Amino acid sequence: MSTELIVPTLGESITEATVSKWLKNIGDNFEVDEPLVEIETDKITVEVPAPHAGSLKEIKVSEGTDVEIGGILGILDESKGKKATPKKTETKEEEIKEEVKEVKVETKSSPAKSSPSARKIAEENNIKLEDVTSSRSDGRINKEDVVSHLSSSNKISTNKGEREEVIKMSKIRQTISKRLKEAQNTAAILTTFNEIDMSKVMEIRKSKNQEFQSRYEVKLGFMSFFVKAVVKSLQEYPAVNAEIKDQNIIYKNHFDIGIAVGTEKGLVVPILKDADQLSFGEIETKIIDLGTKAKDGTLTMDDLTGGTFTISNGGVYGSMLSTPIINRPQSGILGMHNIQKRAVVVNDEIVIRPMMYVALSYDHRIIDGKESVGFLVKVKELLEDPSELVLGI
Repeated sequence: MSTELIVPTLGESITEATVSKWLKNIGDNFEVDEPLVEIETDKITVEVPAPHAGSLKEIKVSEGTDVEIGGILGILDESKGKKATPKKTETKEEEIKEEVKEVKVETKSSPAKSSPSARKIAEENNIKLEDVTSSRSDGRINKEDVVSHLSSSNKISTNKGEREEVIKMSKIRQTISKRLKEAQNTAAILTTFNEIDMSKVMEIRKSKNQEFQSRYEVKLGFMSFFVKAVVKSLQEYPAVNAEIKDQNIIYKNHFDIGIAVGTEKGLVVPILKDADQLSFGEIETKIIDLGTKAKDGTLTMDDLTGGTFTISNGGVYGSMLSTPIINRPQSGILGMHNIQKRAVVVNDEIVIRPMMYVALSYDHRIIDGKESVGFLVKVKELLEDPSELVLGI
């Protein structure tokens, strides 16, 4: 009996994927839920598991080929499925010796733990995995590590006589380009600016960071203050948390805040779900977790879908001022920037304060100027006097 291996649904915004590596060859047997093929989208890499035990009868989509969601990846033969055959029982001493022997042999022949996509790229480019540096704490080498190594090698070995280098755009870069242009073509994007005196927030971080870190095992960062301020401002200005769909305006009564994260593959925006219900510690912990998953390439579709508003921190790269583009179908995005000591006037006196420029880009089709300015002023007020955020009143 033959069955079709189908490309699973990977999220409402994803319509196609690329087959990066087949993990089984034609004729190979497998057990239920055993990974058969690795596919990549513009956001994540996933392994498609076997729906039942059997063997791989036919490969319909070869490696490196795009396939639509719901498309047929291959044909499975259920009748040839085999259960794993248990090994012959040995004495405890023999088992231990055999296990040690196997581990030593494996370590010698496979010096680095790696993902299937990493091994595929390494093989195609004659790269030894032991020469690749892992970006993960567990030492596992992922696709991005190999790409980074390859990029560095190419830069070193490029012929000086060559004045140009042509490299095909990655799927994620193509999608970023497409969506950013769609946002510009569809929404009426305007940007309003303000500046925030970060003195009070910095004082709280300095005085409470040690106690905070002891309790939550993470540092007290700026992002939790901004997330809290954004949520309270969205509650006061609900249009900034809304979206346009067809001829309707959809007002969101939930606050799922996207945090833009730059990775080697490109920009991803994992989501802090129900951010209004999270404490400072929970926000900081979740941000670190999502950031780590983004860099490791282990984000799931649930991590990336459902955002209502986005925060982008260009300040970590040294940006002083920018005009961020909204993340469709959202209607607003807040841009944070670097903190610089500047001379400002306070109570008719010139003083030195740590200042940050902030920018709100918004869809003018749904958000009026009064609402956009009011929203950003509210964010400014909450951060310059964070007692309301800390006390929750």
